[in-house]
Order: sequence, then C-alpha cells, then structure tokens
Amino acid sequence: MTDTWDMVQAEREALVADLSGIKEDQWAEQSLCGDWTVRGVAAHLVDNALTTRFGIVVAMARARFDFDRQNAMGVARALGDSPAATLSNLRGVVDRRTGPPAPVDSRLVEEVVHGEDIRRPLGITHAYATDAVERSLVHQARTPVSLGGGKQRIAGVRLSATDSDLVIGDGPDVVGPTLSLLLVTSGRDAARVDLDGPGVPHLG
Repeated sequence: MTDTWDMVQAEREALVADLSGIKEDQWAEQSLCGDWTVRGVAAHLVDNALTTRFGIVVAMARARFDFDRQNAMGVARALGDSPAATLSNLRGVVDRRTGPPAPVDSRLVEEVVHGEDIRRPLGITHAYATDAVERSLVHQARTPVSLGGGKQRIAGVRLSATDSDLVIGDGPDVVGPTLSLLLVTSGRDAARVDLDGPGVPHLG
C-alpha cells in the first residue's frame, strides 16, 4: 500500500510540474474526460485527493446520491477563482493519502488516466513509471465499468503490451503500449489509434 501511495504522490508532483508551465488559456482546453476542461480535470483530482471514507458519504448525501452531481459539486469547490488557484490547490494535495472506500490502486488509476486526459490535448508527454501504468491497467481490467473500471470493455480479447511483458485476458490480440491499453480500457477512445491487432474491433 505504501508503494502505491508513493507512486500516486510522484504522479501528482509530475502533473503539478507540467501544469506550472502552461499558458492561462490552455487551462480551458477540452480534456479527454467527458465535458471537462483541463482545469476541470485538475480540480477533480484535487477533490479526489481530499476525499475521505466519511466525507464521500456526506458529499453523496448532499448530492442526493447522484454520482455525477457529487462530482460536479466537488469540481466547483476545488476550482478556485482562477487557474492559478486551481494549480495551487493541486499542489496542496500532492502528499495526501486519503480516499473513498475503494482499493488504493484506484487512486493510482485516477492520477495516471486523468494525467493523460490533461496532457494529451496539451501535447505534453510524460514518462510514467512502468509499475504505475501496469498496476493501473490490472486494476481497471478486473474492475466493472459500473465501479469506474473497464472489465466489460475488454471482455473477450487479449491485451498484449509492446513495452512490457504484461498480458491480460483471452481472445484475439489487442497490441499496443501499456499506457494506451490502459486508456482504452478506461474508456478513452482517443488512444485506439495506438493499438493494433484483430481484437481491436471487439473492444467495447
């Protein structure tokens, strides 16, 4: 568990460093995550980092147990009054080690996948730790979509990483970088262009 939290902190620190160098108008760029902008995803990461097991129950009650509304309310709280404030809020949670009642690996998934939701539209590349990406993909592959994973999206195919020895599942091959396999498993279709193999058309 400690190792996972160390990786979470490393990814938070790296994202803060990357966002410290962007222009103010880039915060309004559309991210890979739904309707959220780059700034919105950053605020979501702040809200996630502040989440506690008790706090998520209170937040859901305030949102009338509507998950999307709860997310939106959390983003609104974490945005601050400017991109600089959002960045400051993000910097302030890099070493937080709290979370909802979910596996700690889900916190790592949030940092890696949302990190790419932000970086790819901005043209920023980042060298993620192999362990971090592999652990995130393994978690997503066994977690149902209803719980934020991607199990159903990759049912019936075999994911084969080209940059590691990781192989997941059975069926026609889907071949590509581990990070791209993670993104597609997590519902980011923009990364499909990085994948090859007879299993690609079968991805959900």
